[in-house]
Amino acid sequence: MGYGRLGSTEPNSSQAEPLPNQQEKSTSTPPSAKRRTLKVLLVISVVFIVASAVSAVVVYGLRARASGGFGGRKPTQAISRTCSRTQYPSICINSLLDFPGALSADEHDLVHISVNMTLQRLGRALYVSSEINNLNMDTLGRSAYEDCLELLEDSVDQLQRSLNSVAPSPDGNGQPIGSTQDVLTWLSASLTNQDTCSEGFSEVSGSVKDQMDEKLKDLSELVSNCLAIYAATAPDGDFSGVPIQNRRRLMESDISEEHTEFPKWLSRRDRVLLDMPVSAIQADIVVSKDGNSTYKTISEAIKKAPEFGTRRTIIYVRAGRYQEDNLKVGRKKKNLMFIGDGKGKTVITGGKSVSDHTTTFHTASFAATGNGFIARDMTFENWAGPSKHQAVALRVGADHAVVYRCNIIGYQDTLYVHSQRQFYRECDVYGTVDFVFGNAAVVLQNCNLYARKPMSLQKNTITAQNRKDPNQNTGISIHACKILATPELEASKGSFPTYLGRPWKQYSRTVYLLSNMGDHIHPRGWLEWNGNFALDTLYYGEYMNNGPGAALGQRVKWPGYRVITSAEEASKFTVAQFIYGSSWLPSTGVAFLAGLSV
Repeated sequence: MGYGRLGSTEPNSSQAEPLPNQQEKSTSTPPSAKRRTLKVLLVISVVFIVASAVSAVVVYGLRARASGGFGGRKPTQAISRTCSRTQYPSICINSLLDFPGALSADEHDLVHISVNMTLQRLGRALYVSSEINNLNMDTLGRSAYEDCLELLEDSVDQLQRSLNSVAPSPDGNGQPIGSTQDVLTWLSASLTNQDTCSEGFSEVSGSVKDQMDEKLKDLSELVSNCLAIYAATAPDGDFSGVPIQNRRRLMESDISEEHTEFPKWLSRRDRVLLDMPVSAIQADIVVSKDGNSTYKTISEAIKKAPEFGTRRTIIYVRAGRYQEDNLKVGRKKKNLMFIGDGKGKTVITGGKSVSDHTTTFHTASFAATGNGFIARDMTFENWAGPSKHQAVALRVGADHAVVYRCNIIGYQDTLYVHSQRQFYRECDVYGTVDFVFGNAAVVLQNCNLYARKPMSLQKNTITAQNRKDPNQNTGISIHACKILATPELEASKGSFPTYLGRPWKQYSRTVYLLSNMGDHIHPRGWLEWNGNFALDTLYYGEYMNNGPGAALGQRVKWPGYRVITSAEEASKFTVAQFIYGSSWLPSTGVAFLAGLSV
């Protein structure tokens, strides 16, 4: 995951070894350059139309009550108070002073204005970044550049939805449209996107990197400020960034007897689909390598699936081994459900790694960013091997995503839980270094996490969570899982210690709840990233785990590590409180525990 995260080769070091510097040169403009430029122009035009339309009522109201116009550059008390809550107050004040209506806005109006201003800055950044699409770039530079354009487009979409949610409602009662947790999720994901973009360029040098640095300047800080401003006024409480979300409603409604088996994320039809035999399902699209189907390839099936679908589109992928380049469910391909013939039978595989001079983000054998993504009874694999370092099998950045009864197999960076809300149930995940990583709000439940034998002198780390900002509602929750060693590692586990996680970013957050841990887990439990980095700002917790690896006597003594003794605190990382949001999960039909136990 990211850069600077190669597996440790020194017994007492988690430092990365450098990647090769030689990269192939691209001497011609990609054939899709003009199409991408037109696409970006269309996106930008929509951004400014939406932002202007949503802002019209607010700006009109601000002008109506303004008494002093826009004279001077001194911030108002409302701006000063609002920006004092952010991580970057100087950037906050300067950006708001330049935005129409801000000088006459109260603190409530500044929430809307900050989202609107950040959306327009993102739109401009996407536009000016697209202007250098025709430049020659080496392989890694092109990969990082394409990542950034994709991530900027995703961020624009997330900020547009956030803007619509924080705008005054049409009936004029002043209440926001949409859920608090939705907005926190989208703003958190947008910040993660900017972070991922920057990471992609960390190993790139030259004019393209310099130009992108300039075009994206202060963008991450602006999104962070936007998130802080919104989080400070959000009506729901928060435990160090852990969403508690409408506690009474959750207790009295969502965690009812009816929902202890099937969560409420998806429709009743989706619940049935996730528990129905494949032979009884009427798929919209069938994929089979033998040609006895709608399509022979998964890429064709994704291409033919509707964009922005409001109903579930079912793609049944028959048994076989599918190796296709750039398999991706993009953000426009919403509500797609992939059903296979079972673990080890329907296999989506690939072998890309950072050794191919591409970004970690680009290595995924399968990627999904279209909201409502579901996968069932399949295997996702990256066979690059431990010597190739970062090599992702499955990357998910889709909101309300569910992965059910799947194998996810790789070595370093196997499962990239990139962003937004995700749920994994009864999955087997295999890997070595940081093999569950990312910055989603994600719960893995009733899963098996298998540590594999790494390279000589490497340490295994199960998780590497990269929460960068204290206001992000993200983290990795591992609930009622089994933490296991593969037979190969079991035979030599004394030479290869396995840790529960290490902090990729400053506010890294990971918890293990009611899980069984094998004796391959090192007694210290957790591993430093680099010296004292993040040890006092992270949140790592363990609650009532069992097995020989769960003994707490020799665990780390970091300020941010805690043995959780309160069921109330532990419950904040359960499905019901951590990822429920707008109660999306039950409708998927995936069995789950809403609370700590049935």
